[in-house]
Order: sequence, then C-alpha cells, then structure tokens
Amino acid sequence: MIHAASREALVALRPEVESVIGRFSAEDGFTGLADELYGVAGLLDAQPRLRRMLADPASPASAREELIESLVGGKVGASALAVLKAAVRQRWSSPWDLLDAIESSADDVLLAAAENAGAISTVEDELFRLERILDTESALTSILDEASADVSRRQTLLEGLVDGKVHNLTAALVHHAVASGRKRSILLALDDLVEAAAARRERSIARVVSAVALTAAQQNALAERLTSIYGRDIDVRLTIDPTIRGGLVVRVGDEIIDGSVSARQTEVRGAFAS
Repeated sequence: MIHAASREALVALRPEVESVIGRFSAEDGFTGLADELYGVAGLLDAQPRLRRMLADPASPASAREELIESLVGGKVGASALAVLKAAVRQRWSSPWDLLDAIESSADDVLLAAAENAGAISTVEDELFRLERILDTESALTSILDEASADVSRRQTLLEGLVDGKVHNLTAALVHHAVASGRKRSILLALDDLVEAAAARRERSIARVVSAVALTAAQQNALAERLTSIYGRDIDVRLTIDPTIRGGLVVRVGDEIIDGSVSARQTEVRGAFAS
C-alpha cells in the first residue's frame, strides 16, 4: 500500500512529467523517452544503495538531483533527465516508491504517445482484452509472472501473443510490464495500465462481472447510472462469469458492489447457519 508521503509525491510529479511529455509530437520521441526512463528504473532495481541515496529524505533535494545527474547525465536525453530530477526531488515513503514512480512515468509517456496518435481507446481496449485472455490462461500467466524464468523466454512467449496483433504501443507497454523487476503480476500490471489509459481520457473504469452477456444498450445504461452515482464519466468493461448465477459484480477503483445471486445465496446460508 502506498503511504501518504508517496501519494503526495506522485501528485506533485505528474504535472512535471506532463510538461516534459508536451515537448514531443513524433512517436519515436515518446518511445525514446519511455525507454530511457525504463532503463534507469532497471538500473535502480539492481542498485539498492543508489536507490536508497536517491530517495533519502534526510539529504537535500538539490543533492539528490545532482546525484541523478552525475549518474545518467550524458547517457539520457534532457527530457528524461528532467523527469528523473523531478522524481528524486520529491519525498518518497520508500526507495521502492521512487522506482515505481519512474516506471509509471514511462508508462504514462507511452500512453501519451497513444493519445497523441488518436489511438488511446484502441490501446485501452487491447490491454483489457489481453488481461481477460491471460486471466483464462493460468499456465501462461504463471510463466510470465515467474521472476526466476529468463526474461528473454518470457518475452518470446509474449511476442506470440501480441506482436503484430495489437497496436505497437500496446505491445511496448506489455513487453515492459513483463520485463520489469517490479511488476510481479502481469494481470495486476495490465489492470493498472487500463486504469491509467482511462485516466488519460478523463474517465474511470467499472469492471463488471455478469453471468450472461449484456447488450450494448444495457451496458450504456449501466455506464450512465454509474456516471451519475460517481459524478465522473465511467466506462464499463464487461466479463462473463456464469458462476455468479445472476446479477452483477461491479468494481470501480477499490470499491466493489456485489449484487450477484451467488453472494445473496451465501448471505442466506450464513443467516440460516447462525
């Protein structure tokens, strides 16, 4: 769970990252920046002492900025260095939170590239569909999550699933998620990416589980109802699961509304048992 200091640091970091992102218009500029940020995140993942020094709240922010510049100055571009300086300038609850922030900033850069190309909805849809596919392929998911498995083997498995079948930015996001030393679960990583893609469109995601398929009209009506409840635009992402027997299970962020028949049956059984 992310602590208060790191939440505040993320809030402070995001506008600075967006300012840097605004410098780019060509896709290779976005992807180059993301690759540099992912590369530095990988370096810090392997260097615990550096990670601690860069996130040490006892040292002045200026000293941390000087340290990151001495480490990567001349090895990454000015834009990546600006993001990294902005990141180490913040106060983080732990060094790992700093590393995660750098990785999520790189994800945001690729999502901004998709937005710039008019493909953000496509990328979001592909990430969600891939999440649903992997959710049913437990053996493949286990291999992709296996930290001891060779990264190149995991990447090869992923290539057969996404390369040439999804937008190149979708593929890049997923490849980085699998290669990351921090994203232990590909399903959770995809969940976060779907949420981040929706956020770029100033929307939230409602993950809805239904025993049967819903019509487009039903999904639209549900989205309108949830939008009214939460006071912000909501997109419905539907999963079919006959085991809930009927009704719906709705998750928006950390809030779950379980209106399934199976949940009600469990409540009734519990009432009789007591």
